[in-house]
Amino acid sequence: MALASPPLVTPLGPRFIHGAVEVEKTDAGFVPHRLPAWARARSRDPRLALAEAQGAGVRLAFQTASRWLELMVRATRPAAGPDGVCDLLVDGRLARQASMRGARPLQVDVVAGAEMQLLRFADLPGGRKTVEIWLPHDRALEIVALRSPAPVAPVSLARKRRWLHHGGAISQGANAAHPTGTWPAVAALRAGVDLLNLGLNGNALLDPFLARTMRDLEADLVSVKIGIDLVAHDLMRLRAFGPAVHGFLDTIRDGHPATPLFVVSPLCCPIHEDVPGPTQFETDALAAGRVLYRAAGDVNEVAQGKLTLGVIRQALEAIVRERAAVDPNLHYLDGRRLYGLADSARLALRDELHPDGAGHRLIGERFAELVLGPSHATVAYREHRAVVPG
Repeated sequence: MALASPPLVTPLGPRFIHGAVEVEKTDAGFVPHRLPAWARARSRDPRLALAEAQGAGVRLAFQTASRWLELMVRATRPAAGPDGVCDLLVDGRLARQASMRGARPLQVDVVAGAEMQLLRFADLPGGRKTVEIWLPHDRALEIVALRSPAPVAPVSLARKRRWLHHGGAISQGANAAHPTGTWPAVAALRAGVDLLNLGLNGNALLDPFLARTMRDLEADLVSVKIGIDLVAHDLMRLRAFGPAVHGFLDTIRDGHPATPLFVVSPLCCPIHEDVPGPTQFETDALAAGRVLYRAAGDVNEVAQGKLTLGVIRQALEAIVRERAAVDPNLHYLDGRRLYGLADSARLALRDELHPDGAGHRLIGERFAELVLGPSHATVAYREHRAVVPG
């Protein structure tokens, strides 16, 4: 009786990793980063450090005839938080999922508090196929190796249009159940584009280092979603907001002078439409085991320059209109066309701030139609004054 051949073990270097800005070599493998090291050094905010290391839009891409795959990763064991789900796509379609909770432990690094684990994807279709493994959008992983019964070979995405996007928690995928369920992933897969997602939980704050990062990255289309994080942090007033937006766009344009660039205003969020920040936890709800947010600002302070989502939309539309007179590839998209008041009544924001999985899918499908289609630029700008949903 012939013995089964031992599985092949393939180290996963940068050639396999897509959707990352930088790949850090470690003793065991690689850590994908969504900001370069110099940009990470510009901020001491631990929330930013955590967000950029989480794998929103980061995936492994390769071809193989294997009927099963095992992804070897090393992950810090969180005291609480999401399990961390990986999506496996075969020829662009979701075929399997694996959770860190169901992964097989291999060894534990007591000092680092990290665990080597195997995520198994079984019963894959036969024959040679293109496989993508999308990493968790809400957990950081160190990628070590891939075990398989047949060889794997990296694939290039060079023939696809590259979409570079920056936003906050919703763009990273807050409240989405799995990585290809985030709205940017939904939009990218629907339109067949190569996504580079710089959605950073709580950190769409017009930071200059973010604009410089975007300036230096290759892109065929760029989008920037601006608004909710500035209100939630109560970070600036209207006087500072306008020049900050101009400076952010100026820097992007230094590297992308003619690339289609979309400025996307906030989605509908009833608690902050007319009430400024900061945003706070509802402590009573938290005590009951539910995450819920509320607007803690004073509506009377809007006259003194405090920002609301309504104020931001009005300012962004004026800025884009002014700049578009000399920049025909700059476009404004009202975020309520992606998720409006009527949508919030039908698909309510579960925590009053972030959409659920169904909301992400709706937003992604609409963005693909309005922005990523073949006539995206003309349609989106010409129609930005159309009646918004709700």
